[in-house]
Amino acid sequence: MQPYFFPYLGYFDLICHTDRWVVFDTAQYIRHGWVNRNRILHPESGWQYVIAPLRKHARSAPIRDVHVSDDAGWRRRMAGQLMHYRKEAPFYEETIALIESCLAIPETSLARFDVAILDAVCRRLEIPFRREFFSEMALEIGPVEGPGDWALGIAAALGADEYVNPPGGRDLFDPARFEAKGIRLSIREFRNMEYSCGRHDFVPALSIIDALMWNSCGAVRRYLHEWN
Repeated sequence: MQPYFFPYLGYFDLICHTDRWVVFDTAQYIRHGWVNRNRILHPESGWQYVIAPLRKHARSAPIRDVHVSDDAGWRRRMAGQLMHYRKEAPFYEETIALIESCLAIPETSLARFDVAILDAVCRRLEIPFRREFFSEMALEIGPVEGPGDWALGIAAALGADEYVNPPGGRDLFDPARFEAKGIRLSIREFRNMEYSCGRHDFVPALSIIDALMWNSCGAVRRYLHEWN
């Protein structure tokens, strides 16, 4: 999977159901994706983005070559975007402490920054996160003729017996090709965790930040282990 910035709970569901997590950091960085932004509740209604601004980079740059902005102010401004949770969210104090510690991580590589955040959140949720960066693995994966070949080639090179992916990538993969390699293709249809948001309407699939503001780590962990 590509590394995402404070992703939604379904991303952590995938982590819970994998033994090895390959960070696909050689994929081209695409603007307006989830690699450097996500969504939280808006103070009034609906949702708003939280964004990690980036240094200038080539349009075709892979994620591993993209870097977070040197502007120190954006991290402070992002923390400020979370202040409205303070009035109502029961787990604001512990969650803002986690977020601020993540934002203080002295990492300029976007991929490594995202993964460091994932690692911190997984530790808080007591979820094992065994991650490796694809760019450092020197795997022989054979010819890549389409986007679905990356996952198949990596899984085969690692000797995997199962590959797990969210439904958004379903159309990329041919189950028969995985089966021919002795690999089971599993598409996980995550069911959103619903919870009370005080005076706000619940918005599904917001950042893990939102889930942790309104729910204890124990409740989130239990949901990840028990929802299906």
